[in-house]
Order: sequence, then structure tokens, then C-alpha cells
Amino acid sequence: MKKYTLFILIGMSALFMGSCNNTGKKAKEAAAVLQAAFEPATLPENPVFELKTSEGTMIIRLYSETPLHRDNFIKLAAERFYDNILFHRVINEFMIQCGDPESRTATPEQKLGSGGPGYTVPAEFVPGLVHKKGALAAARTGDSVNPEKASSGSQFYIVHNEAACRRLDGNYTVFGEVIEGLDVIDRIASVQTGPADRPVKDIRILSILPVL
Repeated sequence: MKKYTLFILIGMSALFMGSCNNTGKKAKEAAAVLQAAFEPATLPENPVFELKTSEGTMIIRLYSETPLHRDNFIKLAAERFYDNILFHRVINEFMIQCGDPESRTATPEQKLGSGGPGYTVPAEFVPGLVHKKGALAAARTGDSVNPEKASSGSQFYIVHNEAACRRLDGNYTVFGEVIEGLDVIDRIASVQTGPADRPVKDIRILSILPVL
């Protein structure tokens, strides 16, 4: 009887040790997932990023004049928030839009454009930061429900046609620009689109990482 009890205790001990090891392994795996892609504190005031897409790579620079949008974008990029997200709205001769986290696993028929991180960013309208070709600007909901013109926490668009977008100056926050890879904007803007201006073929952001 004592020997049987001892075997039980040894077995329970082994199970407990295994459970601890599995728990520790899972904790390490979770920590690896949560680990930032880069350290935001090391970046300059006007950080430069490589925005890699399935249609090519753009180099973008964020503006120090719009610190709230800059810092929010840096935070999301460090968290890999944008990885594998679609350009869900593309209008040739106007702009290309992305940043809806629901697009990451969206079905072909799924309506997109309302997803985000659960918060908005106060508007930062700066004279001189305008909707030129390659400008990065924050998407937002309409004036009727958003009179302060606060920006989406994650969705942004890149200007394709300056003339068509200049009417948005002072209404949507411009917080950066493409400094290399304007041809990639042309390539994405020219793809075939379906309902709600969504590309028929998925176009994804693969990664957004700083150029150090």
C-alpha cells in the first residue's frame, strides 16, 4: 500500500513538472509574439520606414510636425499591427487605403473599412502638409458623427492623384509621405476592383519596419 501511494505521488509529481514545463514554454511563446519588432525610443523625430507590400516596397517618412499620428503609427508598426493587412479600398486617380485589422482574415465578399484598434487620434492639421502624391493621411469617419475630425486609430491612405485629393487639405490629417516607390502606388491604384472599391486580388502589407 505504501509502495502504491509512493508511485502515485511520483506520478503526480511528474505530471506537475510536465505542466510547469508546458506552462513555461507557452509563456515564452506568448512573450515572443508580444515582443516588439523594434524599439520605438531609438527612432529619430522624422523616422523613415520600409513599407513592404505584395506589389512592391515603398519608403515612407513620418513628420515630426504631427507627433500624435507619428507616435501612434510607430507604436502600431512596432506591434506588427499592420502585417498581413489588406489595401481594402483602392480608387484609381485618387488614393489607396489600408489599416483595417479585420481585413487580415477577410473573406472575398466581406465588407471592410470599419475596423481599428478601438480608439481615435486627435486631428493635427498643419499648414504646408498637404495632399501631394505619395502623402500619407489618416482616414476617419464623417463630419456628422465626428465633428472634431479625429482620425482613425489605424486606417490611413496614400495619395495617388494630387489634384483629386487637394480638396481634403485641412479635413484629413497628413502625417507622412512616400519618398521612394511612387511607382508602387501607381501599380496598386491600377488594379481591378470590385464592390466598395476593394481589389479583386488581395494586396497586402507584408511588413513595416524602420530604416536605420
